Amino acid sequence: MYQQINEQFAAASRQFADTAAQINRLALDNATQVFGLQLAAFEAGTNATFAFLGEVAEVRNPEQLKAVLPKGLQVARENVERSIATGQDVIGRTLKAQEAIGQIAKSQFEATAKQATEEVTKAAKAK
Repeated sequence: MYQQINEQFAAASRQFADTAAQINRLALDNATQVFGLQLAAFEAGTNATFAFLGEVAEVRNPEQLKAVLPKGLQVARENVERSIATGQDVIGRTLKAQEAIGQIAKSQFEATAKQATEEVTKAAKAK
């Protein structure tokens, strides 16, 4: 009797560990992708901002400043648009990862419930 309980516990533990490994892999892949997207957006925004600041540093009179200001507004607008687009992409990828994790968890619960039902039915027939 104890042998059967130990085997069931060991099987359930292995199944739990395998499921946890799958979920961790999905979460880590998602985090890596999200970090890469955000880093790329930050890099692009920083490059554009520093390029603009380089132009501002070369301004020597008010007329040049008037010519450079619209470029500053353009850089700011592009940075905001890039941030919003990146945020939407991050949310989309995270939702997909969470859906995949939910499907894994659902399938594990269903498999465990089915196995438990079979064991109860088998035990009831044995008595």
